[in-house]
Amino acid sequence: MKSSQGRIMETLLKSDHKYIEVADRIETLIEKKVLKIGDKLLSVRALSKEQGISLSTAFQAYYWLESKGLVEARPQSGYYVKYSPEHILDLPKVSEPSDDALPVSVDEMINSVYVDLSSKNLLNFSMGAPAFELLPIAKLNKAVTHVLRQSPTSCLHYEHIQGNVLLRKQIARQAFNWGGTPSENDIIVTAGCVEALSLCIKATTKPGDAVALESPTYFALFQVMESHGLKVVEIPTDPITGIDIDYLSQAIPKFDIKACLVVNNFNNPLGSCMPDDRKKYLVDMLAKKEIPLIEDDIYGELYFGKTRPKTCKSYDKKGMVLHCASFSKSLAPGYRIGWTIPGKFKEKVLRLKRMHTVSTNTLTQAAVADFLSKGRFELHLRHLRKALHTQSLRYIQAVCEYFPEDTRITRPQGGFTLWIEMNKKINAYKLHKRALKHNIGIAPGQIFSSQGNFENCFRISYGEPWSPKIEEGLKTLGKLMREMK
Repeated sequence: MKSSQGRIMETLLKSDHKYIEVADRIETLIEKKVLKIGDKLLSVRALSKEQGISLSTAFQAYYWLESKGLVEARPQSGYYVKYSPEHILDLPKVSEPSDDALPVSVDEMINSVYVDLSSKNLLNFSMGAPAFELLPIAKLNKAVTHVLRQSPTSCLHYEHIQGNVLLRKQIARQAFNWGGTPSENDIIVTAGCVEALSLCIKATTKPGDAVALESPTYFALFQVMESHGLKVVEIPTDPITGIDIDYLSQAIPKFDIKACLVVNNFNNPLGSCMPDDRKKYLVDMLAKKEIPLIEDDIYGELYFGKTRPKTCKSYDKKGMVLHCASFSKSLAPGYRIGWTIPGKFKEKVLRLKRMHTVSTNTLTQAAVADFLSKGRFELHLRHLRKALHTQSLRYIQAVCEYFPEDTRITRPQGGFTLWIEMNKKINAYKLHKRALKHNIGIAPGQIFSSQGNFENCFRISYGEPWSPKIEEGLKTLGKLMREMK
């Protein structure tokens, strides 16, 4: 017998299926340039008749394409193709980091950038997080109220050092989506993903060791490395397929690399996603060399395709992959609930957690466990993925329209971020300063490298729903870029 929640989910999936199926076929024709900008589409009535669908389903298909910025409705005329891939700007070049292992010192610029971004009036493209209106706030509030009432201590007690057992069971169930089979005993709950990464780094290295990272990568990782006294070896990273494994293989003996940290699924800031067969190859290669692989999978659930990409952990046979993730980007940023599945390093990680934080927030762990146990997370993720995919297309379309023609831009298949590569004459940090005068915030490329590379690049987030204000902000950025050339 199916649960009522299961029947509801099945009904929702069936209702979504037909109009998305029709919309996907039209989108494919646009991508293959069979349908081009300005081409008129079938009327709603004609589409209904031709595809054997209801008028309502036909309207939904066109509305879905319109929300993605692919088509537009013209009064008294019908629907027309608005967007075409032939207008997409080139991809950024593969990174070329310095061939050296270097101590890390990026705090000064990061602090400068994020102190400047505190204004409430700021249009902040630099924040890689979902807008609050995309989060299930009311249902999370209900979960908090429910667990407070159910708890004999009103959640004032210290939680188990390894984490709320019900939450760990729910995380283990979620792991099924990426091919994982952990039990709740394999999982350690942490205060967000950064703490999970920090504990795993400390468990696998000692001060002075060299650690391999993608280039560019999330700036907080450099701060973690710096805090542990580690050296960083930046590895070239392709904006589509991720870290260069061959380059990494050669760098390992050269720099005596002791650990590797990757964001394989929708890397921040590139949005790259390593193909699953390459993940397996990377895991096997590092396992043979007995080098731990720390995997940051914080964006893995935010995919735009039909299936979730696998993780490196799903190919781990020797316990050498330390999987880290959190709910910060997908559900509740302020709850600070992350976790790690550290394999053979579990006892080391637990000992380190006992030394540093002992216990993770009791109330928010219980609330997230309650939310997940009611089957609400997957429904929320479906809506969030749709919104982010639509927003990514609208932002890309605007960048292609308003930025200089020699601009390069990534085309992520998940996550939150776009990486912009400008003319070499434009300094991203100077652009950041000029944009602030117009109440616009961006994240300059220099903070995504321990070496201060990517001077002509910057990151923007499409976590905020499309609006006239967003469009005007991107238009202003394009104008500033032209002036700086």
